[in-house]
Amino acid sequence: MSKTKILYVEDELFLGKIVRESLESRNFEVIMESDGAKVLDLFKKSNPDICVLDVMLPNKDGFTIADEIRELDEEVPIIFLTAKTQTEDVVKGFSLGGNDYVRKPFSMEELIVRIQNLLRNRTEGTQKINGGSATIGKYNFQLNRQVLSNGKEEKKLSYRESELLKVLYENQDKIIDRKDILNLLWGNDSFFNSRNLDVYITKLRSYLKEDPSLEIITIKGIGYRFVTG
Repeated sequence: MSKTKILYVEDELFLGKIVRESLESRNFEVIMESDGAKVLDLFKKSNPDICVLDVMLPNKDGFTIADEIRELDEEVPIIFLTAKTQTEDVVKGFSLGGNDYVRKPFSMEELIVRIQNLLRNRTEGTQKINGGSATIGKYNFQLNRQVLSNGKEEKKLSYRESELLKVLYENQDKIIDRKDILNLLWGNDSFFNSRNLDVYITKLRSYLKEDPSLEIITIKGIGYRFVTG
C-alpha cells in the first residue's frame, strides 16, 4: 500500500526537521520545501495527497501558494500553519481555499489528527441523506419527519431548521457561503433574511449541544463550517 504523500512547506528548518521526522515515523511520505517560490513546481512534480503550508515564507507566502495550487487542483486538502492569530488572517486563508488552520506552536498529535480528518473526508466525499435519515454524531436526523433525536428525547424541527441542518450535514467540514444558504433557503440574501439565518444557526447550535464533537463554526465575513469530529 502506497504511503500518503504530504507536501510540507516550512522555512524554520529546525522545526521542519522535527515535524518531517514525526510524520515519517507515522508512515507518511514527506516532501519538504523552505522556499515559497519553488513550491508550485514541486507540487506539479510530486502530486501530493495533502499540503501543509506555513504562511510566513521567503519569496512567496503560503496564502499566495494556496491560491496558485487551487488554480491547478480544487480538491487537494490544504492546511495552513501560522503564528498569526488575527481573525482576518483566518478568513483570508479559508477564502483562498484552505481547509484547516493550525496555530503555532502546535502539538504533532493535533497536526496528525487534522491531516487524517481531511484525508478521510476527501476519501468519503460529500455526505448525502439517504432514505430520509442520517446519523449526525450522537443524533439521528429524520429529514422527512423533521425530527432530531439523541436516544433520550426528540426535537421537532421547523421546515427551515430541518433544511438548514441538511445543508450543513451534506457540506460538513467545508466552508459554506452565507449567501448560498440564504439564496437556497430564503430566495435572496436581504438583511432581514440574514438576521433570520443567524437565529436559526443559534437554534441548531442549541439543539446539538449535547454532542461536543459537533460544532457550527462561524467564518467571519464568509459563512459557516459544520465540524463533525
